[in-house]
Amino acid sequence: MLILNADEVKKALPMKDAIEAMKQAYTSLSDGKAEAPLRSRLPVPPHDGLALFMPAFVNDKKNQALAVKIVSIFPHNLQRDLPLIFAAVLVLEADTGKPIALLEGGSLTAIRTGAGSGLAVDVLSRPESRVVAVFGAGAQGRTQLEAACTVRQIEQAWIYDSDRKRAESLASELAGVGRIPRDVRVAATSEEAIRDADIICTATTSASPVFDDAKLKRGVHISAVGSYTPEMQEIPSATVSRARIVVDSRSATLAETGDLVIPIRSGAIKTEDVDIELGEILLGRKSGRKTPDEITLFKSVGIAVQDAMAAQVALENAQKLGLGQTIAW
Repeated sequence: MLILNADEVKKALPMKDAIEAMKQAYTSLSDGKAEAPLRSRLPVPPHDGLALFMPAFVNDKKNQALAVKIVSIFPHNLQRDLPLIFAAVLVLEADTGKPIALLEGGSLTAIRTGAGSGLAVDVLSRPESRVVAVFGAGAQGRTQLEAACTVRQIEQAWIYDSDRKRAESLASELAGVGRIPRDVRVAATSEEAIRDADIICTATTSASPVFDDAKLKRGVHISAVGSYTPEMQEIPSATVSRARIVVDSRSATLAETGDLVIPIRSGAIKTEDVDIELGEILLGRKSGRKTPDEITLFKSVGIAVQDAMAAQVALENAQKLGLGQTIAW
């Protein structure tokens, strides 16, 4: 069995390759060539924790991939100087079920989530988009910015976080790295962050909207990845009600994210308004952006086919690069 730690996963899964992997993940799901049941949730009440179990099988003619990801979310870890989230991805041989690899899942999740958002930016944002705003200065915010800059010629980036020092640290770390512009600024307010933004990426754990709908620029694209429970809401209901809504998985988002559940409950939108998956656009079955002034919203809760395809690409690259540790199983 091959073991890849976090640094090795990052080396084996560059953003450009991850975005290509997400194309196959989303198209396979929307084409009925993947099995990805809703994630199983196991509460751990004594510690306010939550464990998530996410299996997937991709049966595309180009690739077969079988994997399961386990994610633990323990909020009190932050008081112990530990990550909020731990994760591991177990990869199985598709034709035998034999365990063949174990990958550190936190880095893989951050990369594949950013890649999914980046793919949506490529498909839905205006080609001339030059300014991006990122909400959340954690691991997800980092890859959201990297992905947006991978698919668009971004000239200026804004980062907003409730912890300004964390935002300043991320801005300093990322400015000028790879395709990220040197002009990376820290916003003092959410309004400042979105004022000129052509692309907005939200990657927070907020329970209430992180920006004011009335302050949005016309034609903006929003990729929202933070809300993964029915109680969490990053995007204002007013924005959702006037946007072209595209999701990673219709069934998963309708079950799991407050960004859609809350406006449905209030009557701002109807369930049938959530009728476009990103994979359907890639397959040519549904249309994406219709006009330059239209607001587009990609809502993702993260699906296991992303992990399966990202892990497969990471393993292929790791073997070429000689990364990882092999142990007897």
